[in-house]
Amino acid sequence: MEKRKVYKRGWLNYYGTADMKNNIESLNGWQYRRIRMCIWKQWKLPKTRRRKLKGLGLPEWAACEGAYSRKSYWRMSNAGVAKRALTKERLINWGFYDIATAYQSVHVNY
Repeated sequence: MEKRKVYKRGWLNYYGTADMKNNIESLNGWQYRRIRMCIWKQWKLPKTRRRKLKGLGLPEWAACEGAYSRKSYWRMSNAGVAKRALTKERLINWGFYDIATAYQSVHVNY
């Protein structure tokens, strides 16, 4: 996460003067989905997924529905279960660098 943070910060400082809000938001959305996919992939077993989803505040039925799904990692990263459990705010608290927010703060100065 730290290596990506440094890379994103440098990239943002270089391209920050350009007007590319839509591109930044699209890239940011893709990165959130990619992070959710990596987390989902780390939770290999369905019982681990169910336990983690319940720990993140989902009800039992929703946790079971998501945990025992046979969909691919990429498809599950965009599913409602993963989105509700691994929200944008939660990922930011865990250390994910939100490039859209940083772009807004950099772009206002120009």
